[in-house]
Parts: sequence; C-alpha cells; structure tokens
Amino acid sequence: MSSSSISDRILNFAIQYSTYTGCIIISFGVIAGLLPIVIASVFSMLAYHNVRHIVRRQLPIVRRKLDKQITAMVLMRVIAFVCLLLPYITYRIYVINFPTSRSVPMAYAISRLLQAILLSINNINFIINFYLFIIFSSRFRRQMKFVLVKKYWQRWKYWCCSMNNRIEPDNNIEGRNSQMESDENI
Repeated sequence: MSSSSISDRILNFAIQYSTYTGCIIISFGVIAGLLPIVIASVFSMLAYHNVRHIVRRQLPIVRRKLDKQITAMVLMRVIAFVCLLLPYITYRIYVINFPTSRSVPMAYAISRLLQAILLSINNINFIINFYLFIIFSSRFRRQMKFVLVKKYWQRWKYWCCSMNNRIEPDNNIEGRNSQMESDENI
C-alpha cells in the first residue's frame, strides 16, 4: 500500500466522520433539544396571550379564574422544561464537537460525572409535573385530596383495618346440641 492511498482513506474517513457528527448535531440539537423548547415556548406564550384577552369576553368569573390558573400551570411547566432540558442539550452538543479522550483519565472522569449530573437534572423533567401542579393549582390540590383521602384512604382503611369486634350469634344449633350430648355422656 502506498502512503497516498492511506492518506486518501484517512481523508475520506474524516469527511464521513464530519458529515456524521454534523447529522448528530442537527438531529440531537434541533430535533431533541431546540424544537421541543421552541414549540413549548410558543404555545405557552399563545396561552398567556389568550388569557390576557379573556377579560374582554363575557365569561363567568369562575371560568376566567380557572383559565388563568391553567395558564399559570402551563407557563410554569414550560419554564421548568426549558431550565431542566437546556443544560443537558448544551452539554451534549459540546461533547459532540469537543470529545474527551479516554487517554486523559481525569478529564474523561469529569466529563462522565458532568454528564451523569446533567442527565439526572434532565430526568427531573419527567417527575416535576405533579409537584408543580400541586404548588400552582388549588383546584388540583382539592381534587388530589378528594381522590387520595376520600376514595383510596377509605378503601385501604376498610381493607386493612376491618376488625371483627362484634359478637355474632351462632346459628348452628344442631352442632351445639350434639356437642352438649357428647359432653353429658362423658
């Protein structure tokens, strides 16, 4: 093999690798990162704009209050979504462009630790809805209290703590009579 064919192969590989990483940056950065953030932000701003104009419509006050409450919930959800997703997406794009080598163990370990921390923060995104809704919605709190306390707690209490402290009559008269007769024979 000549040195020109090896350098041509290396050059060809470098071109394919840069094309591949460019596709990863586009797919990961845009489709998994930027696009969901933009869509969520746009629709939350549209919801906020809708609630700002709801005062002009002839709707009952309770309905307006509930619309404002749901819009506040959506806005807080989008803010949490952006704050929890953006650091990991930024880190992944950085790592794709500037990968750390395993030959430098300390830098590689720091990179993996940072990835684990940011991935954990990103995963909080999936569990935070419940807590945000509890904080920002009195109606959600009331409904949750009704479901947990009134329905499930009562069922659990009945199932778990149903003690038979009652004295019930024994309806088996024949069994008692035959037992008494056998006691007398002894």
